[in-house]
Amino acid sequence: MYSENWTQVTEFVLIGFPGSWGLQLILFLGLLVTYVVTIMGNVLIIVLSWSDHRLQTQMYFFLRNLSLLELGWVSVVVPKMLVSLLTRDYSISFAACIMQSYFYFLLATTDYFLLAVMSLDRYLAVCRPLHYETLMSGPICVRLVIASWISGFLWVLSPTILMANLPFCSSNVIDHFFCDSWPLMQLSCGDTQLLKLLAFILSTTVLLGSLALTAISYVYIFLTVFRAPTATERRKAFSTCASHLTVVIIAYGGSIFLYIRTSETQSLFLKKGASALVCIITPLLNPFIFSLRNDKVKQALGDALKWHRNIGTRKL
Repeated sequence: MYSENWTQVTEFVLIGFPGSWGLQLILFLGLLVTYVVTIMGNVLIIVLSWSDHRLQTQMYFFLRNLSLLELGWVSVVVPKMLVSLLTRDYSISFAACIMQSYFYFLLATTDYFLLAVMSLDRYLAVCRPLHYETLMSGPICVRLVIASWISGFLWVLSPTILMANLPFCSSNVIDHFFCDSWPLMQLSCGDTQLLKLLAFILSTTVLLGSLALTAISYVYIFLTVFRAPTATERRKAFSTCASHLTVVIIAYGGSIFLYIRTSETQSLFLKKGASALVCIITPLLNPFIFSLRNDKVKQALGDALKWHRNIGTRKL
């Protein structure tokens, strides 16, 4: 029961990383460079995997969709931060805040489902090579990606509806750089116990469930790799999984810290840092992780650069 004279909050103020104008300018320039490099890197992965015949395989199909997801993920958060830092207007409407929160968790959840699918793909490629083309055919790959998107959509729908219907009648200041769930729940003047329980169950299920599938897949992969008769075969088998495993470690580490271990007493700075690692740094690193450790991607990139140089020379 609430007082009749309370006023529903119509906008929030995102504090982000407070500091002097000089510090805000440095942060703006750093974020801008990071965002541009992230967009270019992920777009490059999408274009190369789409256009080069050597990358027309199941693994690169999933990688292309992962890059597309991470383009959306970083774009949900960073452009608003850049505008706020440049204009010094840190406000965001109630509707925009709820939408940002929804799309953030939709893309993040879909991302983790897709990482689990990619681990299954690597398991079949290494452990069941003779049946790989049948078990991971083109139509099956498409269905797995669609299932990841639908699962992400349904997984975050109920918590978002509950969040949108919470009363916010006191402070409207969010001590974060985007509309994350835990600072929003802290601001509500209503009963958030059901939402907190639901959010904990869903986040635990998504993170630990997909991580369990990934871990089981890699246990079988490692057992198969270690049984390979030669060091060359072991190195070749493991090289197909190293990039994906690196991304999994970075992505899951920050998210488990945030959404499973989160407590009221944890440092806000640590929470913001973990959030930045998950939604800003990870999309930045992924194109470099998948390209620098992958000979086919490097060859495709080299050929693309050579082709552009030849075109430029002919024009001259």
